[in-house]
Amino acid sequence: MGCQVMKKWLVELKIMPKQGILDVSGRAIAQALKQKAYNLEDCVVGKFLKLKIAAHKKEEALNKAKQMASEVLCNALVEEYTLEIFSSSEEKI
Repeated sequence: MGCQVMKKWLVELKIMPKQGILDVSGRAIAQALKQKAYNLEDCVVGKFLKLKIAAHKKEEALNKAKQMASEVLCNALVEEYTLEIFSSSEEKI
């Protein structure tokens, strides 16, 4: 039996509110900073996740990450996401 080489891919997932969606957290932070005399135009609060995914190819890891984002991590009604993928390491399984 031969060993199959699986790479670990690092995926950075950024989830942000869609344009025009009320961002209560962002508004609260902006207001607090303005009260402290910071010259701030606006603030938007989102989520940043780092996912380590085992896959043979970059496309496979990217598809897995897209599936996780669209099915579980991101609410498509009010949020949108972007992905960046990087090769992390190789591991024999």
